Amino acid sequence: MIKEKFKERAIKLLGKDASEYFKILKEPLLDSLRVNTLKINVNALVERLKEKGWELKQVPFVKEGYWVLKGPKNIGNCVEHFLGYFYSQEPASMIPPIVLNPKPNELILDMAASPGSKTSQIAALMNNKGLIFANDVRIDRVKILKINLQRMGVSSVIITRKDGRNYKKNPEMFDKVLLDAPCSAEGAIRKKWSIINKWNLGVINKLSRIQKDLIAAAFTALKPGGALVYSTCTLAPEENERVVNYLLEKFENAKAVPFKIKGLKTRPGIAEWHNEKYDKSIKSCARVYPQDNDTEGFFIAKVVKKA
Repeated sequence: MIKEKFKERAIKLLGKDASEYFKILKEPLLDSLRVNTLKINVNALVERLKEKGWELKQVPFVKEGYWVLKGPKNIGNCVEHFLGYFYSQEPASMIPPIVLNPKPNELILDMAASPGSKTSQIAALMNNKGLIFANDVRIDRVKILKINLQRMGVSSVIITRKDGRNYKKNPEMFDKVLLDAPCSAEGAIRKKWSIINKWNLGVINKLSRIQKDLIAAAFTALKPGGALVYSTCTLAPEENERVVNYLLEKFENAKAVPFKIKGLKTRPGIAEWHNEKYDKSIKSCARVYPQDNDTEGFFIAKVVKKA
């Protein structure tokens, strides 16, 4: 049962496309994986899995990403997963590291890193060359992060445990920063229907305040000329456009910039929500709706720090 307030907001966001959105919410997500190129090349793993009877379909916007059309009931229980040959990862979750575009020998901060899907993807894009600070605030999540990074063969990492907001004490330290912020997760309803039962505006507004503090700290820790990618798995404007707009208003040297990923359908950030009007550059942000790419819902923004 979808709450009426949730329906009203979705209709306001999507207009005539809302019916397609509600329809796909009832369809479960396919299993998906990202090949870990730190341990095996893409073709080798694909052939290995096909020999075992798996049927795979490549994700059009991630060359290492595949949907599992046919395979074991739980792909996380197969030997290739335990060997770290792949990470069970939703395709929309693979987008932020691609937008971040980390390069070998750079210093990267993944501010809210656990369970490690994006950290390990960043390490693979850097070929384990450079250094990643992978941070999380909770010790139980840090333990999970450590286990996953070891399994994936990530060696170019320092794991830290602290409130991400404290990274404001490290000004202009990092070449690039990824903030995949804690959020209301309404974009993940297809994976976990209970999310919609717990959904409420009070939680969304509380998270928005935390996200503002986190994004300000992330930008402070960024070197001039560097790039910050802010992402969430929610479609709530309070947690997305409002947060990015806050950053642009707070820092004169912050600039939201457009990006494009081949094969990925996105919709622009919204410039107005209820009684709030946002900077026109907010339209350069990307909204990823479940019905457009058969994925979770996601939001991605790229902000550069002008020198």
